[in-house]
Amino acid sequence: MIHNEESLEELLSRPSEADIAAMSKLDGDLLVLGAAGKMGPSLVRRARRAADATGKSMRIIAVARFTNAAVADSLTKDGIEVIRAELTDREAVWKLPDAPNVIFMAGRKFGSAGNQPLTWAVNAWAPGLVADRYSASKIVAFSTGNVYPFVPVESGGATEETELAPVGEYAQSALARERMFEYFSNIRGTPVAILRLNYAIDLRYGVLLDIGQKIFERRPIDLTMGYVNVIWQGDANSICLRAFELASSPARVLNVTGSQTLAVRWIAERFGAFFGVVPIFEGKEAANALLNNASLCNRLLGPQSLSPEEMIVMMAQWIGVDGPTYHKPTHFEARDGAF
Repeated sequence: MIHNEESLEELLSRPSEADIAAMSKLDGDLLVLGAAGKMGPSLVRRARRAADATGKSMRIIAVARFTNAAVADSLTKDGIEVIRAELTDREAVWKLPDAPNVIFMAGRKFGSAGNQPLTWAVNAWAPGLVADRYSASKIVAFSTGNVYPFVPVESGGATEETELAPVGEYAQSALARERMFEYFSNIRGTPVAILRLNYAIDLRYGVLLDIGQKIFERRPIDLTMGYVNVIWQGDANSICLRAFELASSPARVLNVTGSQTLAVRWIAERFGAFFGVVPIFEGKEAANALLNNASLCNRLLGPQSLSPEEMIVMMAQWIGVDGPTYHKPTHFEARDGAF
């Protein structure tokens, strides 16, 4: 059982042997852009710990606006160099230090429907600046499964070969982000790996938290988006660090998620059993959903460390002790692309 945020961060940032081996193969420093978000702090900590385990001298540099000074301070205490920068500012991006290994995590999703120009600036303009600035580096860039269309539930999820059909401006701008990295990979020969992620699970946010809280508070569950994929954030962080070996030109695309298609009804019933609550359901499962098939990722990088059942138990315990959350629902139920 995870009792507090300190122990949670320790688990999320604990490198595997595979992570350490991957970091040992990297030449030079690691620069992480957009490192102050939900995933960033634990990822840079994992990279720092893995690099230290190799015995190599390597700078781990975290770049973000860091509007929460406490995040920057905590990373600094953990041996991570912190740089405050606005990634939509061309001059600021070009002033960043050189680094042969770059992770791009910056993105804007929630609030996109209210300020589309800013969403496009963060999701398309900034990636173009970064891809240009670091065209001589190796880049791992996060994207999203939202670039795919809804697929039949029985299909097993969209694969990397599925024709893209993003719904709504957030998903369209996310595809633009991918195209910027692909463009510079093509014209400059930049090795790039693009990770289409959905949905990462931390005990402080994620689809499982959204469902679990509703069950705990006896609120109804909408079943229309009846199926999801989830992956433990620690596993997603691990895949990111190990994806450098897969980066190529043209860019390599990889779906990153759990290996199972999970029914929202089943997830709700598992939480209900834990809490002693009968779930309240609304609507009926649609025949299609936003689903990713991560078979290629599993084949190349191996299976995840935590199963859906283990994540649900951990999440139920966290909810039961009123563990802190980010108060940022995923809105995974949305079928109109508006976030």
